[in-house]
Amino acid sequence: MSRVTLRWLACGAAVLGAIGTAAVLHAQLEIGNWVRMDMPAGSKMSLTVQACCNGGRRLIYHVESAGQPVMDMTIESGLDGKDAPVIVGGKPNGQTMAITRVDALHVTSVQKMNGKIMGTAKGTLSTDGKTMTVEDEIADSTGKPMKFTEKWVKQ
Repeated sequence: MSRVTLRWLACGAAVLGAIGTAAVLHAQLEIGNWVRMDMPAGSKMSLTVQACCNGGRRLIYHVESAGQPVMDMTIESGLDGKDAPVIVGGKPNGQTMAITRVDALHVTSVQKMNGKIMGTAKGTLSTDGKTMTVEDEIADSTGKPMKFTEKWVKQ
């Protein structure tokens, strides 16, 4: 798997900051549409967060480059730390994501490819529900860890 593909898949972790919703006041803050602000020129990534899975969340990512669709990715998680399949283009791709709610504004995730851990992430939702920040660490194709931070804004 290429480094670019791994990075796009790692972006699935971006939802982490959006889904920590233990408090009633914050219960719906993450629901809605988000846009990633730190994408390379000519690229766009958006995220739709929906309620599902008996209190969990459905995360639908859409990636574009030069105005053309590149990838759609969906994850349905109960936010309980259990592996959930990542669906790309309507099909499982061997990747799973285990998302755990830590508290009202924080979540963590572990991403695996074919059962092998390939990355982790820690996410934070702002108290007003308008921004989220995700700190990712993922292995590149050589196994070397890459660290990066994602910035998302609610639309």
